[in-house]
Amino acid sequence: MLDVKMIRQKPDFVKEQLGHRNVPASQIDDLLAEDENRRDLIAKSEQLKATRNQVSSEISTKKRNKEDASGEIAEMQKVSAEIKALDEQRRNSEAQVHDMAAHLPNIPHPDVPISATEDGSVELRRIGTPREFDFEPKAHWTLGEDLGILDFERGAKVSGSRFLYYVGDGAKLERAVYNFFLDQHEAEGYTEVLPPYMVTDESMYGTGQFPKFKDDAFRITTQDLSLIPTAEVPLVNYYRDEVIPAEKLPVYFTALSPAFREEAGSAGRDTKGLIRLHQFNKVEMVKFTKPEESWDELEKLTNNAESLLKKLGLPYHVITLTTSDMSFTAAMTHDLEVWFPEQNKYREISSCSNCTDFQARRAHIQYRDDDGKLQYVHTLNGSGLAVGRTVAAIMENYQNEDGSITIPDVLVPYMHGKTKIEKQK
Repeated sequence: MLDVKMIRQKPDFVKEQLGHRNVPASQIDDLLAEDENRRDLIAKSEQLKATRNQVSSEISTKKRNKEDASGEIAEMQKVSAEIKALDEQRRNSEAQVHDMAAHLPNIPHPDVPISATEDGSVELRRIGTPREFDFEPKAHWTLGEDLGILDFERGAKVSGSRFLYYVGDGAKLERAVYNFFLDQHEAEGYTEVLPPYMVTDESMYGTGQFPKFKDDAFRITTQDLSLIPTAEVPLVNYYRDEVIPAEKLPVYFTALSPAFREEAGSAGRDTKGLIRLHQFNKVEMVKFTKPEESWDELEKLTNNAESLLKKLGLPYHVITLTTSDMSFTAAMTHDLEVWFPEQNKYREISSCSNCTDFQARRAHIQYRDDDGKLQYVHTLNGSGLAVGRTVAAIMENYQNEDGSITIPDVLVPYMHGKTKIEKQK
């Protein structure tokens, strides 16, 4: 979250920057008004406490001198009741200020393109040339059903819409993809983690999912737990309420996990295929860095994700998202979009973000600088990659006229030497 002290000191700057993220100035004004009320309550309480201390000393003196102090005692009883009421008002005001600040997104980096919508993102680079087919390419869901490796009908029967079964070589291809990703990230210096798939409300708050996006989570209400929407949540919260030794930084984590998404507001979008499911596998990358290193680390993180697409031979491009399109916690996001031949367009397969100290403030993750002072770390996260979307991109880009799918060379060892997926027997 944002530092309320910073908002108080630079209100016009914050209004301008968050205005680029469609936050009305009145939202900042309301927060500052409540913050001023909170500080007034503190001042009044402290003044009364000082008076109480002074009069209490006088009462003690009168008692020692065997003088009547009943008037002062009665007066201080009233003062104590007033202090109690003020402190209760202060606690309520503090909670309100905290909640109002928790609903504000991160300040965008100056290089983020400004736009009130997702239109206006900037393409940084385009890698690979889309394949020219001498036949009409099919959608991955059609290929998967024809080959017998994706079963959407039975997925819907068992669990409802936006669920499926991977069958036979489909399941093996999914496993090959995420094992390849994890091995590549380990070679790049990431520590593999197998995290919990359910997390507390405090964890969801720490990474910015709560309170603003609480309705988008799959909740286990009997336990006050949520199914994770991404491994970013348990990975970032690994160090919640801790001070990371400075010599350990930067810390790199990677994890494979299922991601559970309500997909609220996506009715009618991507109802077919692997693009928008309620449950899908994703390999995540998370970094903890010193502030002065985080922007270089964002480029490294993006390159780590890109290297996977390059090795798979999938055409893609990298774009910087607009102020309105990047995630709530991000100060800058680079999206990787991979080419889908049947749709004749690029589709997102990874978002790589620098969240600066936004999540670290919420989760209280710090380190000691060279002067021994506590500072907040910067956190970064990126998909490395969304596994199902990668499988879909492989199927469409490596399809053959007879409906079979050629396995990318780097995945052949993970498929036990199999070079092609053909119709399942």
